[in-house]
Amino acid sequence: MTADVSARRRRDIIDALRRGAVPDNGLDVLAVGLDRFTAAVDDDLDRVAGGGSVFKAVRGEYGTGKTFFARWLAERAKRRGFAAAEVQISETETPLHRMETVYRRLVERLCTEQFLPSALRPVLDGWIFALEEDVLAAGDVSEDDADGLDRAVGELMERRLGAISRATPGFAAALRGYRSALAGGDVATAEGLAAWLGGQPHVAAAVRRYAGVKGDLDHFGALSFLQGMLTVLRDSGHSGLLVVLDEVETLQRVRSDARDKALNALRQLVDEVHSGRFSGLMVVITGTPAFFDGPQGVQRLAPLAQRLATTFDDDPRWDNPRAVQIRLPGFTLPALVELGAKVRDLYGPTVADRVDEAYLGELAGAVAGRLGGKVGVAPRIYLKKLVAEVLDRVDQFHDWDPRQHYALTVRADELTEVERNAASADDIVLDP
Repeated sequence: MTADVSARRRRDIIDALRRGAVPDNGLDVLAVGLDRFTAAVDDDLDRVAGGGSVFKAVRGEYGTGKTFFARWLAERAKRRGFAAAEVQISETETPLHRMETVYRRLVERLCTEQFLPSALRPVLDGWIFALEEDVLAAGDVSEDDADGLDRAVGELMERRLGAISRATPGFAAALRGYRSALAGGDVATAEGLAAWLGGQPHVAAAVRRYAGVKGDLDHFGALSFLQGMLTVLRDSGHSGLLVVLDEVETLQRVRSDARDKALNALRQLVDEVHSGRFSGLMVVITGTPAFFDGPQGVQRLAPLAQRLATTFDDDPRWDNPRAVQIRLPGFTLPALVELGAKVRDLYGPTVADRVDEAYLGELAGAVAGRLGGKVGVAPRIYLKKLVAEVLDRVDQFHDWDPRQHYALTVRADELTEVERNAASADDIVLDP
């Protein structure tokens, strides 16, 4: 597969791994152990593309690849014509109990296969273009009749906006204003209305008056705006929308009142998805087992716990990938070696000939050893060391041999908190 990877994708993947980050694209090249989920994931995407809606919870300890899985899923979705957005949940910047903030981040991170974040303006422009194409396809108006085309597009837009107008009149009014501003060449007003549709606060009063809308988006209006966005996406030719809420386990660290509000907001979102309100939406949350099973997470709200309840046996081979909650079992040393080989092969055959699987296994074992033998915590730092300190050098210096010229060092300042805890665990002496 690496032979089919473009030079740009190779560079983007390697650059991200060199920084110790998960790449934003090209994850199909690196996927290890995800085959078990492919059929179920594709079935879910097909259901959403057909007008359904899906809610999925992904659980895994640190290092099992939750963020990788989410971005891998987003790539598959975008190749099927979906728009996608990844939202990092955090106590300060994106608290889950403030849905207007979650919606705003969603729009800021909205992307498609053709457009990087934020893809809101291209989506809105594509929606208007699709209206024009539908009017022309009907054959009642000539392309040369500008005034007639404008009227016909306006009438079609009103029919399409009927459902949105009943649920969220402000969203529909802003869409009308956006089209009118574009038609009149008022780019600044169009940009302001696009920002308001994206949930941005402090949009100029003159812009809001132009469309006849008031105030800023609040918590209760956010879900209605999401419903409107799904309509725009569908009418502009997209199959649906995938929303990933990453790192929801951060809810365990917030104040108890904010945590309870956030859990209830999550319960509401699950119910709304299952009710069919959000046709064309797939929501995926990621979190640690402690969040799903512990007293400060999902179990704190019984109705939410019931909705996400999934039984897992000791052997992950028999996990049901169609269940509402799926488990990422984590890396083993052979899986790390397989992943390392995929990364190595991105450099080309010359590097592959000089860094064999045996050395990849030695390096994986050494990194895991520095992290208290916890292989599940090792992937990030292993890939960072492999790329920045081994493969880059092999690629640049033809007489450099990793077995002769490289000695692994792992500094505390390059580790995350979880990785540091793993590295120092064996050094802690407990007084019996």
